[in-house]
Amino acid sequence: MITSRKKPDFTIALIVFALVIFGLVMITSASVVKSYEITGGKSNYYFLIRQSIALGIGFFVWLLFYSIDYNNWKKWSLGLFVLSILLLFLVFIPQIGKSMGGAHRWIGWGSVSFQPSELVKLAIILYLASWLDKKKDRVDSFWQTFVPFLLISGLVLFLIIKEPDIGTAIILGIIAIGMYFVAGANLWQLSLFIPVLGGAFWFLIKSAPYRLARIMAFINPKADILGVSYHIHQTLIAIGSGGLWGLGFGNSKQKYNYLPEAHTDSIFAIICEELGFIRAVIIIILFVVFTLKGFVVVKKAPNSFGKLLAFGIILWFVSQALINLAVMLGILPFTGVPLPFISFGGSSLVISLAAVGILLNISKQTS
Repeated sequence: MITSRKKPDFTIALIVFALVIFGLVMITSASVVKSYEITGGKSNYYFLIRQSIALGIGFFVWLLFYSIDYNNWKKWSLGLFVLSILLLFLVFIPQIGKSMGGAHRWIGWGSVSFQPSELVKLAIILYLASWLDKKKDRVDSFWQTFVPFLLISGLVLFLIIKEPDIGTAIILGIIAIGMYFVAGANLWQLSLFIPVLGGAFWFLIKSAPYRLARIMAFINPKADILGVSYHIHQTLIAIGSGGLWGLGFGNSKQKYNYLPEAHTDSIFAIICEELGFIRAVIIIILFVVFTLKGFVVVKKAPNSFGKLLAFGIILWFVSQALINLAVMLGILPFTGVPLPFISFGGSSLVISLAAVGILLNISKQTS
């Protein structure tokens, strides 16, 4: 019998709230130079204001999704997934899609933009949770489950890579394979992903040589510090400059146009520079506790759909945070992904808070 706890896991809610507010504080500092430039010297708070607006929308969406019984997403997941795919196509249409730095990742009008790939993260989790739940008695079937799964995930990854957005593609691949494994996939079938991923890796390098250059920069960061190694080199300078206790809040030197994407993908480097590595470790600890509490929700979820859904959401945030931190610390080749709840990005923040709302709804219905 399923019993309602009537209250969500407040630890998860408090951690997310703390990370979001901390993110606003760090965005204020990390974006001050870019804000001054983009407003022609009129304001230092351009990005803070935009993120605050997104946060207001995000909290509303959080509460809305928390109030909806997560089981309803079974019947809505397909529609949301199809919508997200259509939005991915729209980024390539002139006058609708926005191109920045050669990448087609946004749709929007004027100063308002939306990144469909963020919605896809949540949409594919909802859809795969529903689809795999229906397939639970046939999840090890090659033709009925494995091949359709390959086609579904392949279509999404193709569109994301086409943008291009390799970081998001990696996260989506981890989510999809992870959920398939937890659903009870045949291990022999999962092993078939090895040559598929190997072939995809070869194709990506052949189609864009700069990706090979990034890998070479990872192997030897000092080879071209003014070229392909510039970003990671500046990142390590920022982290190293902060030492254990930091230069002090607001005292970053790297944010003065030395470190690219200081307020977005590279914000952890600014955190380390200003607050020091010891204080930055607190952020890592919060993500660890969030993960552990999330897996408790997975374990106690009332049904298989809830377990798959909660697992997909936790895997999303864990993989994204790990990739961001590993890249910043020089453990992985450079790829741009935001640090969940902290990096600047309205689309990311709103969709992430929506996912947290769903997770909390599952948590209050645990047995």
